[in-house]
Order: sequence, then C-alpha cells, then structure tokens
Amino acid sequence: MNIRMITAAGLLLALAGCSTTTATTTGLPLMASNPVQDRWEGQSAGRFFAAYGPPLSDRDESGNRVYTWRGGYKTITIATKDGKKGGKRYLSCKADIVTNQSYVIRSVHILGDQPGVSGSSYCAELLAPPEKAS
Repeated sequence: MNIRMITAAGLLLALAGCSTTTATTTGLPLMASNPVQDRWEGQSAGRFFAAYGPPLSDRDESGNRVYTWRGGYKTITIATKDGKKGGKRYLSCKADIVTNQSYVIRSVHILGDQPGVSGSSYCAELLAPPEKAS
C-alpha cells in the first residue's frame, strides 16, 4: 500500500512538472500549419479517395466518420555528394480523414510523415502539391 502511494505521488509530481510553452513571433508571415487540411477541408471524401486510393479502415467518432488512410507509396534513390547512387528511401503517408454525415472532409490529421523529395513533408508534397502556374 505504501509503495503504491509513493509511486502515485511520484507520477503526479512528474506530470505536474510537464508543461509546454509557446513562443510568439511578430513580423514574420505565418505559414500554413497543415497544407493538406487547407487543401482538402470542405471537399468530398469521395474525390480524395478516388485520387489517392481507399481507406484502410473507418470508425464513428462524435457524430463524424473517421477514415484511416495510407498511400503514396514511392521509392526514391538517394544520390551521394559526388553524384553516385547512395541507397533507397521508401516514402508513404498516413492520415486520418474526418468527414461529416454528408461525406465532406472536416479535417485531415497526418499520422505518419517523413521528409519528402523536395521538402520537409512527403504528405504535403503528395496531397497538397503547389498550384501549377499557367
């Protein structure tokens, strides 16, 4: 009993010491925190799945439907500094797509991402590519 109380007290102290701080910057333009969500929010989930493949699973959550999706499988060859082949990297993206009852995307939560070919997010490169200039 005594050990349980000490363990619980230690756990509570450890959790009490956890805190997060946010730094605010002024004068810098804000970047989109989730370009994939910005691209797909308000769009039909059918359009998303037609373009990128079907979801792995789905579940009901607070009156919404959450689809777990994974795709964009791609293998790239890494070049060394002297231009020789250095190895391969396997890319993919995993996300939860939250829809309302009308099958309209409410949010996109990236669950698995990695550095892309030309940027820091393969999911953003795949699911929210930059607009092509006409």
